Amino acid sequence: MQLEINGLTKRFGSFTANDRIDLTVATGEIHCLLGENGAGKSTLMNMLYGLLRPDEGEVLLDGEPVTFHSPGDAIAAGIGMVHQHFMLVPVFTVAENVMLGREQTRGLGVLDRAQAASLVKELSEKYKLAVDPDAVVEDLPVGVQQRVEIIKALANDARILILDEPTAVLTPQEIDELMAIMSSLRDSGTSIVFITHKLREVKAIGDKISVVRRGKVVATTEPTASEAELAELMVGRSVKLTVDKGAVEQGPVVLDVQHLTVIDHRGATVVKDVSFDVHAGEIVAIAGVQGNGQTELIKSLLGLIRPAAGDILLDGRSISRYATRESLDAGIGYIPEDRSHDGYVGPFSVRENLVLDRYQDEEFSHGIGLKLGAISAHAKELVAEFDIRTQSIDSPVSALSGGNQQKVVVARELSRPLKVLIASQPTRGVDVGSIEFIHQRIVAERDRGTAVVIVSTELDEVFGLADRIAVMYAGRIVDIVSPTIHRNDIGCLMAGVDPETQRQETTNA
Repeated sequence: MQLEINGLTKRFGSFTANDRIDLTVATGEIHCLLGENGAGKSTLMNMLYGLLRPDEGEVLLDGEPVTFHSPGDAIAAGIGMVHQHFMLVPVFTVAENVMLGREQTRGLGVLDRAQAASLVKELSEKYKLAVDPDAVVEDLPVGVQQRVEIIKALANDARILILDEPTAVLTPQEIDELMAIMSSLRDSGTSIVFITHKLREVKAIGDKISVVRRGKVVATTEPTASEAELAELMVGRSVKLTVDKGAVEQGPVVLDVQHLTVIDHRGATVVKDVSFDVHAGEIVAIAGVQGNGQTELIKSLLGLIRPAAGDILLDGRSISRYATRESLDAGIGYIPEDRSHDGYVGPFSVRENLVLDRYQDEEFSHGIGLKLGAISAHAKELVAEFDIRTQSIDSPVSALSGGNQQKVVVARELSRPLKVLIASQPTRGVDVGSIEFIHQRIVAERDRGTAVVIVSTELDEVFGLADRIAVMYAGRIVDIVSPTIHRNDIGCLMAGVDPETQRQETTNA
Protein backbone atom coordinates (compact mmCIF):
# COMPACT_ATOMS: atom_id res chain seq x y z
CA MET A 1 0.00 0.00 0.00
CA GLN A 2 1.34 3.43 -0.94
CA LEU A 3 0.90 6.35 1.46
CA GLU A 4 0.82 9.96 0.25
CA ILE A 5 0.66 13.04 2.45
CA ASN A 6 -0.07 16.36 0.76
CA GLY A 7 0.18 19.69 2.58
CA LEU A 8 -0.68 18.23 6.00
CA THR A 9 -0.83 20.98 8.64
CA LYS A 10 -1.60 20.92 12.35
CA ARG A 11 -1.80 23.94 14.63
CA PHE A 12 -2.17 24.19 18.38
CA GLY A 13 -3.29 27.76 18.97
CA SER A 14 -0.63 30.04 17.47
CA PHE A 15 1.91 27.20 17.32
CA THR A 16 2.23 25.30 14.02
CA ALA A 17 3.41 21.77 14.82
CA ASN A 18 3.25 20.54 11.21
CA ASP A 19 3.55 23.04 8.35
CA ARG A 20 2.32 21.83 4.93
CA ILE A 21 4.10 18.48 5.04
CA ASP A 22 4.44 16.44 1.85
CA LEU A 23 5.58 12.82 2.10
CA THR A 24 5.30 9.66 0.00
CA VAL A 25 5.93 6.14 1.31
CA ALA A 26 6.02 3.52 -1.45
CA THR A 27 4.70 -0.02 -1.10
CA GLY A 28 7.27 -2.27 0.53
CA GLU A 29 9.51 0.63 1.57
CA ILE A 30 11.11 1.51 4.90
CA HIS A 31 10.80 5.28 5.05
CA CYS A 32 12.70 6.81 7.96
CA LEU A 33 11.36 9.99 9.51
CA LEU A 34 14.38 11.61 11.13
CA GLY A 35 14.25 14.62 13.43
CA GLU A 36 14.89 15.89 16.91
CA ASN A 37 12.32 15.63 19.70
CA GLY A 38 9.82 18.42 19.18
CA ALA A 39 10.41 18.57 15.42
CA GLY A 40 6.83 17.42 14.72
CA LYS A 41 7.33 13.73 13.87
CA SER A 42 4.91 12.30 16.42
CA THR A 43 2.25 14.93 15.65
CA LEU A 44 2.36 13.88 12.01
CA MET A 45 2.08 10.19 12.84
CA ASN A 46 -0.76 10.84 15.30
CA MET A 47 -2.72 12.43 12.43
CA LEU A 48 -2.05 9.39 10.26
CA TYR A 49 -3.30 7.13 13.05
CA GLY A 50 -6.48 9.10 13.71
CA LEU A 51 -5.42 10.44 17.11
CA LEU A 52 -5.37 14.03 15.79
CA ARG A 53 -7.31 15.76 13.01
CA PRO A 54 -5.31 17.85 10.51
CA ASP A 55 -6.23 21.49 9.99
CA GLU A 56 -5.23 21.36 6.31
CA GLY A 57 -4.04 18.87 3.73
CA GLU A 58 -4.96 15.34 2.76
CA VAL A 59 -3.88 11.72 3.17
CA LEU A 60 -4.13 9.25 0.30
CA LEU A 61 -3.85 5.46 0.39
CA ASP A 62 -3.16 3.93 -3.03
CA GLY A 63 -4.27 7.22 -4.56
CA GLU A 64 -7.61 7.42 -2.73
CA PRO A 65 -8.24 10.24 -0.17
CA VAL A 66 -9.01 9.02 3.35
CA THR A 67 -10.21 10.73 6.53
CA PHE A 68 -9.65 9.25 9.97
CA HIS A 69 -11.80 10.23 12.94
CA SER A 70 -10.24 7.70 15.29
CA PRO A 71 -7.53 5.01 15.44
CA GLY A 72 -10.27 2.52 14.57
CA ASP A 73 -10.67 4.20 11.18
CA ALA A 74 -6.90 4.06 10.57
CA ILE A 75 -6.73 0.39 11.58
CA ALA A 76 -9.65 -0.45 9.29
CA ALA A 77 -7.79 1.27 6.44
CA GLY A 78 -4.69 -0.88 7.02
CA ILE A 79 -2.52 1.36 9.20
CA GLY A 80 -0.93 0.00 12.38
CA MET A 81 1.17 1.86 14.92
CA VAL A 82 3.65 0.65 17.54
CA HIS A 83 3.97 3.41 20.11
CA GLN A 84 7.18 4.23 21.94
CA HIS A 85 5.42 3.35 25.21
CA PHE A 86 3.81 -0.04 24.67
CA MET A 87 0.02 -0.37 24.84
CA LEU A 88 -0.06 -3.83 26.43
CA VAL A 89 -1.85 -5.25 29.47
CA PRO A 90 1.00 -6.69 31.56
CA VAL A 91 -1.01 -9.45 33.30
CA PHE A 92 -2.55 -10.76 30.06
CA THR A 93 -0.93 -13.37 27.85
CA VAL A 94 0.39 -12.52 24.40
CA ALA A 95 -2.68 -14.07 22.77
CA GLU A 96 -5.05 -12.18 25.07
CA ASN A 97 -3.33 -8.88 24.24
CA VAL A 98 -3.56 -9.60 20.52
CA MET A 99 -7.29 -10.41 20.71
CA LEU A 100 -8.13 -7.20 22.65
CA GLY A 101 -10.58 -5.14 20.59
CA ARG A 102 -11.10 -7.97 18.09
CA GLU A 103 -12.40 -10.67 20.45
CA GLN A 104 -13.83 -13.79 18.86
CA THR A 105 -16.07 -16.18 20.74
CA ARG A 106 -17.41 -19.69 20.48
CA GLY A 107 -20.32 -21.48 22.06
CA LEU A 108 -22.11 -19.35 24.67
CA GLY A 109 -19.98 -16.24 24.21
CA VAL A 110 -16.79 -17.87 25.49
CA LEU A 111 -13.59 -16.18 24.26
CA ASP A 112 -11.82 -18.29 21.65
CA ARG A 113 -8.30 -18.13 23.09
CA ALA A 114 -7.16 -21.10 20.99
CA GLN A 115 -7.91 -19.20 17.78
CA ALA A 116 -6.01 -16.15 19.08
CA ALA A 117 -3.03 -18.34 20.00
CA SER A 118 -3.13 -19.93 16.54
CA LEU A 119 -3.06 -16.48 14.90
CA VAL A 120 -0.06 -15.45 17.02
CA LYS A 121 1.81 -18.62 16.03
CA GLU A 122 1.00 -18.09 12.36
CA LEU A 123 2.23 -14.48 12.37
CA SER A 124 5.28 -15.36 14.48
CA GLU A 125 6.38 -18.00 11.97
CA LYS A 126 5.58 -15.91 8.89
CA TYR A 127 7.55 -12.83 10.03
CA LYS A 128 10.15 -14.58 12.24
CA LEU A 129 8.86 -12.84 15.37
CA ALA A 130 9.40 -15.78 17.77
CA VAL A 131 6.75 -15.13 20.43
CA ASP A 132 5.06 -17.65 22.73
CA PRO A 133 1.29 -16.91 22.60
CA ASP A 134 0.79 -18.30 26.13
CA ALA A 135 3.52 -16.18 27.78
CA VAL A 136 2.41 -13.48 30.22
CA VAL A 137 3.52 -10.09 28.87
CA GLU A 138 5.02 -8.77 32.12
CA ASP A 139 7.40 -11.76 32.16
CA LEU A 140 8.79 -10.98 28.70
CA PRO A 141 11.91 -8.92 27.92
CA VAL A 142 11.25 -5.49 26.44
CA GLY A 143 12.38 -6.57 22.97
CA VAL A 144 9.86 -9.42 22.94
CA GLN A 145 7.09 -7.11 24.19
CA GLN A 146 7.79 -4.95 21.16
CA ARG A 147 7.29 -8.01 18.93
CA VAL A 148 3.88 -8.47 20.56
CA GLU A 149 2.97 -4.90 19.59
CA ILE A 150 3.99 -5.62 16.00
CA ILE A 151 1.95 -8.83 15.98
CA LYS A 152 -1.07 -6.87 17.28
CA ALA A 153 -0.79 -4.52 14.32
CA LEU A 154 -0.30 -7.35 11.81
CA ALA A 155 -3.27 -9.22 13.26
CA ASN A 156 -5.36 -6.26 12.15
CA ASP A 157 -4.01 -6.68 8.60
CA ALA A 158 -1.78 -3.61 8.77
CA ARG A 159 -0.18 -2.89 5.41
CA ILE A 160 1.43 0.31 6.64
CA LEU A 161 3.26 0.03 9.96
CA ILE A 162 4.33 3.10 11.95
CA LEU A 163 7.15 2.49 14.46
CA ASP A 164 7.57 5.42 16.86
CA GLU A 165 11.11 5.52 18.35
CA PRO A 166 11.08 1.70 18.56
CA THR A 167 14.71 1.29 19.68
CA ALA A 168 14.60 3.61 22.70
CA VAL A 169 14.49 0.78 25.26
CA LEU A 170 16.33 -2.00 23.41
CA THR A 171 19.79 -3.53 23.77
CA PRO A 172 22.07 -3.53 20.67
CA GLN A 173 21.19 -7.18 20.00
CA GLU A 174 17.46 -6.45 20.26
CA ILE A 175 17.91 -3.53 17.85
CA ASP A 176 19.59 -5.89 15.37
CA GLU A 177 16.70 -8.33 15.76
CA LEU A 178 14.19 -5.52 15.17
CA MET A 179 16.04 -4.48 12.01
CA ALA A 180 15.82 -8.06 10.73
CA ILE A 181 12.08 -8.12 11.45
CA MET A 182 11.61 -4.81 9.62
CA SER A 183 13.48 -6.19 6.60
CA SER A 184 11.26 -9.27 6.60
CA LEU A 185 8.11 -7.13 6.75
CA ARG A 186 9.37 -4.93 3.92
CA ASP A 187 10.12 -7.99 1.78
CA SER A 188 6.54 -9.18 2.30
CA GLY A 189 5.19 -5.87 0.96
CA THR A 190 4.50 -4.02 4.21
CA SER A 191 5.32 -0.30 4.12
CA ILE A 192 7.07 0.96 7.25
CA VAL A 193 7.41 4.48 8.63
CA PHE A 194 10.32 4.38 11.07
CA ILE A 195 10.46 7.40 13.41
CA THR A 196 13.77 8.03 15.12
CA HIS A 197 16.46 10.57 15.97
CA LYS A 198 19.34 8.07 15.72
CA LEU A 199 21.50 8.59 12.65
CA ARG A 200 23.19 5.19 12.80
CA GLU A 201 19.84 3.38 12.59
CA VAL A 202 18.37 5.23 9.63
CA LYS A 203 21.50 4.57 7.59
CA ALA A 204 21.38 0.88 8.52
CA ILE A 205 17.75 0.17 7.59
CA GLY A 206 16.21 3.01 5.57
CA ASP A 207 15.28 2.96 1.89
CA LYS A 208 14.42 6.67 2.03
CA ILE A 209 15.07 9.25 4.75
CA SER A 210 12.93 12.35 5.29
CA VAL A 211 14.25 14.94 7.73
CA VAL A 212 11.80 17.01 9.76
CA ARG A 213 12.91 20.29 11.33
CA ARG A 214 10.59 22.70 13.14
CA GLY A 215 7.47 21.14 11.69
CA LYS A 216 8.63 21.01 8.08
CA VAL A 217 10.14 18.32 5.87
CA VAL A 218 13.42 20.00 4.91
CA ALA A 219 14.79 17.14 2.79
CA THR A 220 14.16 13.62 1.55
CA THR A 221 17.38 11.77 0.80
CA GLU A 222 18.99 8.39 0.32
CA PRO A 223 20.69 6.38 3.13
CA THR A 224 23.98 7.03 1.33
CA ALA A 225 23.97 10.51 2.94
CA SER A 226 26.59 10.75 5.66
CA GLU A 227 25.73 11.09 9.34
CA ALA A 228 27.27 14.57 9.28
CA GLU A 229 25.01 15.59 6.37
CA LEU A 230 21.92 14.22 8.11
CA ALA A 231 22.83 15.96 11.36
CA GLU A 232 23.24 19.25 9.54
CA LEU A 233 19.79 18.83 7.98
CA MET A 234 18.30 18.12 11.41
CA VAL A 235 19.86 21.15 13.09
CA GLY A 236 20.38 23.61 10.26
CA ARG A 237 24.14 23.92 10.74
CA SER A 238 27.21 21.70 10.75
CA VAL A 239 27.66 19.62 13.91
CA LYS A 240 30.62 17.71 15.31
CA LEU A 241 29.35 14.20 16.09
CA THR A 242 32.34 12.90 18.04
CA VAL A 243 33.34 13.89 21.58
CA ASP A 244 36.75 15.55 21.92
CA LYS A 245 38.24 14.01 25.04
CA GLY A 246 41.86 13.70 26.10
CA ALA A 247 43.39 10.90 28.16
CA VAL A 248 42.06 10.58 31.68
CA GLU A 249 44.19 11.99 34.49
CA GLN A 250 42.76 10.02 37.36
CA GLY A 251 43.01 11.44 40.86
CA PRO A 252 42.01 9.96 44.22
CA VAL A 253 38.64 8.30 44.84
CA VAL A 254 36.00 10.97 45.48
CA LEU A 255 32.77 8.96 45.42
CA ASP A 256 32.75 5.45 46.90
CA VAL A 257 29.52 3.43 46.80
CA GLN A 258 29.66 0.33 49.01
CA HIS A 259 27.14 -2.55 48.89
CA LEU A 260 24.18 -0.23 48.28
CA THR A 261 20.67 -1.66 48.40
CA VAL A 262 17.53 0.34 47.65
CA ILE A 263 13.92 -0.73 48.18
CA ASP A 264 11.22 1.20 46.31
CA HIS A 265 7.79 2.35 47.54
CA ARG A 266 6.25 -1.00 46.51
CA GLY A 267 8.67 -2.95 48.67
CA ALA A 268 10.65 -4.27 45.68
CA THR A 269 14.45 -4.37 45.88
CA VAL A 270 15.48 -2.31 42.85
CA VAL A 271 19.19 -1.78 43.65
CA LYS A 272 20.96 -4.90 44.90
CA ASP A 273 24.33 -4.76 46.66
CA VAL A 274 25.86 -2.24 44.23
CA SER A 275 29.49 -1.16 44.68
CA PHE A 276 31.62 1.14 42.52
CA ASP A 277 33.88 4.16 42.90
CA VAL A 278 34.61 7.28 40.90
CA HIS A 279 37.96 9.07 40.91
CA ALA A 280 38.61 12.76 40.55
CA GLY A 281 39.01 13.62 36.88
CA GLU A 282 37.20 10.62 35.39
CA ILE A 283 33.79 9.86 33.93
CA VAL A 284 32.07 6.64 34.96
CA ALA A 285 29.06 5.90 32.77
CA ILE A 286 26.29 3.64 34.03
CA ALA A 287 24.83 1.81 31.04
CA GLY A 288 21.76 -0.37 30.83
CA VAL A 289 18.25 -0.67 29.50
CA GLN A 290 15.91 1.77 31.25
CA GLY A 291 14.26 0.28 34.33
CA ASN A 292 17.13 -1.78 35.71
CA GLY A 293 17.66 0.28 38.86
CA GLN A 294 19.64 3.20 37.45
CA THR A 295 17.08 5.84 38.44
CA GLU A 296 16.82 4.61 42.03
CA LEU A 297 20.59 4.30 42.36
CA ILE A 298 21.12 7.91 41.32
CA LYS A 299 18.35 9.20 43.55
CA SER A 300 19.90 7.43 46.52
CA LEU A 301 23.22 9.20 45.82
CA LEU A 302 21.37 12.53 46.07
CA GLY A 303 19.44 11.75 49.22
CA LEU A 304 16.15 11.63 47.31
CA ILE A 305 15.76 7.98 48.36
CA ARG A 306 17.14 6.58 51.61
CA PRO A 307 19.13 3.36 50.98
CA ALA A 308 18.06 0.25 52.88
CA ALA A 309 21.65 -0.95 53.28
CA GLY A 310 25.19 -0.04 52.31
CA ASP A 311 27.07 3.24 52.39
CA ILE A 312 27.90 6.22 50.17
CA LEU A 313 31.21 7.97 50.88
CA LEU A 314 32.18 11.41 49.61
CA ASP A 315 35.88 12.10 50.19
CA GLY A 316 35.81 9.30 52.76
CA ARG A 317 32.85 10.69 54.72
CA SER A 318 29.49 8.90 54.78
CA ILE A 319 26.65 10.84 53.19
CA SER A 320 24.13 7.98 52.92
CA ARG A 321 21.89 9.64 55.53
CA TYR A 322 22.19 13.13 54.09
CA ALA A 323 19.10 15.01 52.97
CA THR A 324 19.17 16.31 49.40
CA ARG A 325 20.05 19.84 50.55
CA GLU A 326 23.03 18.48 52.47
CA SER A 327 24.20 16.46 49.45
CA LEU A 328 24.09 19.52 47.22
CA ASP A 329 25.91 21.62 49.80
CA ALA A 330 28.55 18.91 50.11
CA GLY A 331 29.49 19.49 46.46
CA ILE A 332 27.27 17.21 44.37
CA GLY A 333 25.78 18.60 41.16
CA TYR A 334 22.71 16.91 39.71
CA ILE A 335 21.30 16.91 36.17
CA PRO A 336 18.10 14.82 36.50
CA GLU A 337 16.72 12.47 33.86
CA ASP A 338 13.36 14.29 33.76
CA ARG A 339 14.17 17.99 33.63
CA SER A 340 10.53 19.14 33.56
CA HIS A 341 9.76 17.23 36.76
CA ASP A 342 12.99 17.53 38.74
CA GLY A 343 15.21 20.04 36.93
CA TYR A 344 13.42 23.36 36.77
CA VAL A 345 10.21 25.21 37.70
CA GLY A 346 8.47 26.00 34.43
CA PRO A 347 6.65 29.23 35.38
CA PHE A 348 9.80 30.63 37.03
CA SER A 349 12.05 32.87 34.96
CA VAL A 350 15.40 31.84 33.52
CA ARG A 351 17.23 33.90 36.14
CA GLU A 352 15.21 32.37 39.00
CA ASN A 353 15.87 28.84 37.77
CA LEU A 354 19.60 29.55 37.54
CA VAL A 355 19.77 30.00 41.34
CA LEU A 356 17.19 27.40 42.39
CA ASP A 357 19.72 25.50 44.54
CA ARG A 358 21.88 28.55 45.35
CA TYR A 359 19.40 31.25 46.35
CA GLN A 360 20.45 30.96 50.00
CA ASP A 361 24.12 31.63 49.19
CA GLU A 362 25.53 34.88 50.54
CA GLU A 363 26.23 35.92 46.95
CA PHE A 364 22.50 35.97 46.15
CA SER A 365 20.74 36.70 49.46
CA HIS A 366 20.96 38.80 52.58
CA GLY A 367 18.90 37.53 55.47
CA ILE A 368 15.44 36.80 54.09
CA GLY A 369 15.93 39.10 51.11
CA LEU A 370 17.29 38.25 47.66
CA LYS A 371 19.98 40.28 45.91
CA LEU A 372 18.08 40.70 42.65
CA GLY A 373 20.87 42.62 40.95
CA ALA A 374 23.40 39.87 41.66
CA ILE A 375 20.93 37.19 40.49
CA SER A 376 20.34 39.09 37.22
CA ALA A 377 24.07 39.60 36.61
CA HIS A 378 24.67 35.91 37.30
CA ALA A 379 21.91 34.93 34.86
CA LYS A 380 23.24 37.18 32.07
CA GLU A 381 26.70 35.68 32.48
CA LEU A 382 25.44 32.09 32.28
CA VAL A 383 23.08 32.80 29.37
CA ALA A 384 26.07 34.06 27.40
CA GLU A 385 28.48 31.33 28.54
CA PHE A 386 26.10 28.43 27.90
CA ASP A 387 24.47 29.91 24.79
CA ILE A 388 20.96 29.73 26.26
CA ARG A 389 18.59 30.98 23.56
CA THR A 390 15.99 33.08 25.36
CA GLN A 391 14.33 36.41 24.64
CA SER A 392 15.08 37.58 28.16
CA ILE A 393 16.39 36.33 31.49
CA ASP A 394 12.87 37.10 32.72
CA SER A 395 11.24 34.70 30.26
CA PRO A 396 9.69 31.61 31.88
CA VAL A 397 11.75 28.46 31.32
CA SER A 398 8.61 26.71 30.07
CA ALA A 399 8.73 29.01 26.98
CA LEU A 400 12.18 27.72 25.96
CA SER A 401 12.92 24.81 23.64
CA GLY A 402 13.87 21.47 25.21
CA GLY A 403 17.55 21.98 24.43
CA ASN A 404 17.61 25.40 26.05
CA GLN A 405 15.69 24.16 29.08
CA GLN A 406 18.39 21.51 29.51
CA LYS A 407 21.09 24.15 29.13
CA VAL A 408 19.52 26.10 32.01
CA VAL A 409 19.79 23.00 34.22
CA VAL A 410 23.36 22.26 33.08
CA ALA A 411 24.44 25.90 33.53
CA ARG A 412 23.04 26.05 37.06
CA GLU A 413 24.76 22.86 38.15
CA LEU A 414 28.12 23.71 36.58
CA SER A 415 28.21 27.28 37.84
CA ARG A 416 29.41 26.29 41.32
CA PRO A 417 32.43 24.32 42.58
CA LEU A 418 31.68 20.59 42.47
CA LYS A 419 33.28 17.45 43.83
CA VAL A 420 30.89 15.14 41.97
CA LEU A 421 28.67 15.76 38.94
CA ILE A 422 25.81 13.29 38.47
CA ALA A 423 24.15 13.59 35.05
CA SER A 424 21.23 11.28 34.30
CA GLN A 425 20.20 11.12 30.62
CA PRO A 426 21.92 14.51 30.12
CA THR A 427 20.93 14.88 26.47
CA ARG A 428 17.48 13.27 26.41
CA GLY A 429 15.12 15.27 24.19
CA VAL A 430 17.90 17.62 23.12
CA ASP A 431 18.83 18.60 19.56
CA VAL A 432 22.12 17.47 18.02
CA GLY A 433 23.70 20.90 18.39
CA SER A 434 22.88 21.10 22.09
CA ILE A 435 24.15 17.54 22.59
CA GLU A 436 27.51 18.62 21.19
CA PHE A 437 27.64 21.58 23.60
CA ILE A 438 26.54 19.62 26.69
CA HIS A 439 29.11 16.89 26.01
CA GLN A 440 31.84 19.52 25.77
CA ARG A 441 30.85 20.99 29.14
CA ILE A 442 30.74 17.59 30.85
CA VAL A 443 34.22 16.74 29.55
CA ALA A 444 35.48 20.17 30.66
CA GLU A 445 34.14 19.48 34.16
CA ARG A 446 35.96 16.15 34.22
CA ASP A 447 39.15 17.86 33.09
CA ARG A 448 38.84 20.29 36.02
CA GLY A 449 39.17 17.31 38.35
CA THR A 450 35.50 16.67 39.13
CA ALA A 451 34.35 13.07 39.53
CA VAL A 452 31.56 12.55 36.98
CA VAL A 453 28.81 9.93 36.91
CA ILE A 454 26.77 9.65 33.69
CA VAL A 455 23.63 7.54 33.36
CA SER A 456 22.55 7.04 29.76
CA THR A 457 20.60 4.59 27.65
CA GLU A 458 22.30 5.99 24.52
CA LEU A 459 25.30 3.76 23.82
CA ASP A 460 26.93 6.31 21.51
CA GLU A 461 26.89 8.76 24.41
CA VAL A 462 28.26 6.17 26.83
CA PHE A 463 31.14 5.24 24.53
CA GLY A 464 31.86 8.87 23.70
CA LEU A 465 32.06 10.15 27.28
CA ALA A 466 33.09 7.27 29.52
CA ASP A 467 36.49 6.48 30.97
CA ARG A 468 34.93 3.41 32.58
CA ILE A 469 31.50 1.82 32.01
CA ALA A 470 29.46 0.15 34.76
CA VAL A 471 26.70 -2.01 33.27
CA MET A 472 23.49 -2.46 35.28
CA TYR A 473 21.05 -5.31 34.85
CA ALA A 474 18.18 -6.27 37.20
CA GLY A 475 19.41 -3.90 39.92
CA ARG A 476 23.02 -5.07 39.94
CA ILE A 477 26.24 -3.87 38.38
CA VAL A 478 27.17 -6.95 36.38
CA ASP A 479 30.55 -5.66 35.25
CA ILE A 480 32.73 -2.55 35.01
CA VAL A 481 34.49 -2.40 31.65
CA SER A 482 36.63 -0.20 29.42
CA PRO A 483 34.96 1.90 26.69
CA THR A 484 37.01 -0.14 24.22
CA ILE A 485 34.57 -3.03 24.76
CA HIS A 486 32.71 -4.20 21.64
CA ARG A 487 29.09 -2.99 21.32
CA ASN A 488 27.84 -6.58 21.08
CA ASP A 489 29.59 -7.49 24.33
CA ILE A 490 28.10 -4.57 26.21
CA GLY A 491 24.74 -5.50 24.72
CA CYS A 492 25.09 -8.98 26.21
CA LEU A 493 25.88 -7.50 29.62
CA MET A 494 22.85 -5.19 29.37
CA ALA A 495 20.71 -8.29 28.81
CA GLY A 496 22.30 -10.15 31.74
CA VAL A 497 24.27 -12.52 29.48
CA ASP A 498 27.99 -13.27 29.75
CA PRO A 499 29.60 -12.20 26.43
CA GLU A 500 32.02 -15.15 26.35
CA THR A 501 29.20 -17.64 26.96
CA GLN A 502 27.21 -15.99 24.15
CA ARG A 503 30.16 -16.31 21.76
CA GLN A 504 30.61 -19.98 22.60
CA GLU A 505 26.91 -20.70 22.07
CA THR A 506 26.99 -18.86 18.74
CA THR A 507 30.10 -20.82 17.65
CA ASN A 508 28.54 -24.15 18.67
CA ALA A 509 25.32 -23.33 16.88
